[in-house]
Amino acid sequence: MEYYNYIKALHLIFVITWFAGLFYIPRLFIYHIEASEKSSPEKEILTKQLQLMSKRLWFIITWPSAILAVVFAVILLVLMPSLLQQPWMHVKLAFVVLLIVYHLRTHQIFRQLQNNVIKNSSNYMRIWNEGATLILFAIIFLVMLRNALNWIYGVVGLIIFGILLMLGIKLYKRIREKNPEA
Repeated sequence: MEYYNYIKALHLIFVITWFAGLFYIPRLFIYHIEASEKSSPEKEILTKQLQLMSKRLWFIITWPSAILAVVFAVILLVLMPSLLQQPWMHVKLAFVVLLIVYHLRTHQIFRQLQNNVIKNSSNYMRIWNEGATLILFAIIFLVMLRNALNWIYGVVGLIIFGILLMLGIKLYKRIREKNPEA
């Protein structure tokens, strides 16, 4: 068990880098979608560069970090199976499943944009970008408080936080409409 904390540290490092990728990739998607609305040759130059940046971020940082975070999490649960008997862990694992679904859906969007198929607006991607933030808040509070009974308050808090994020996105959209350089 002396190496438990080393494995836990590695798990946390890869969770952080996984989230870094999940936070940044939608931003690249936004730029890609907005670049598609520009005229030639700017459109082609920007699109090619953003596809390369997205590909490198996704396959060099985000996917490996996701896999390693999950691998180290499984090792931690094998070393400390009693964690699986705690209700807060069940709720946390539900959010982890949601995070994996979010990651896989982001991968679908990534593949579409790599093929120059644009199905979402830049505003949609701004909202999508907040999904990882909400999941991160839920997981961190569950781990720190270790109380599944308070998860109802946490969900209410997340909903309020989500509403505030959406209001912030709408406000930013209005600011950008008035000043495209903002």
